[in-house]
Amino acid sequence: MNLIKNLSFLILLLAAIFGFIIHKITSYFLIPKGFEDSFVYSILLLYGIFGFLSFIIVFLLINVKKTSLDYVGYAFLAATTLKMGIAYALLRPIIQTQLPKTPAEKISFFVIFIYFLAIETILTIRILNNKQ
Repeated sequence: MNLIKNLSFLILLLAAIFGFIIHKITSYFLIPKGFEDSFVYSILLLYGIFGFLSFIIVFLLINVKKTSLDYVGYAFLAATTLKMGIAYALLRPIIQTQLPKTPAEKISFFVIFIYFLAIETILTIRILNNKQ
């Protein structure tokens, strides 16, 4: 169990680093430099926030699995709903501004959110499939 727990955190960390590098490379070519500098939240900050929230969710799911395997899915849904609320609170200042950079910032925000949601879903599936 300890190996699976550490492996989940390692996978999350490596996926976050890989995603950040790919995101920075693509944004370098697709987003004008002036736009990215004036984002409400930098890409690094968003990866840090969503990475931290994902670590908390995976930690929570591993602890719920120790208690009762039947409630891992419910815990995932509850934690993801809470994360969506936090994401909306972070997204609100971006939505309220109407500048030329706003569409690029919204797309960047949602790409990061969906990327971490996909990672969490895959790790949850791995946690549920490991019946030990």
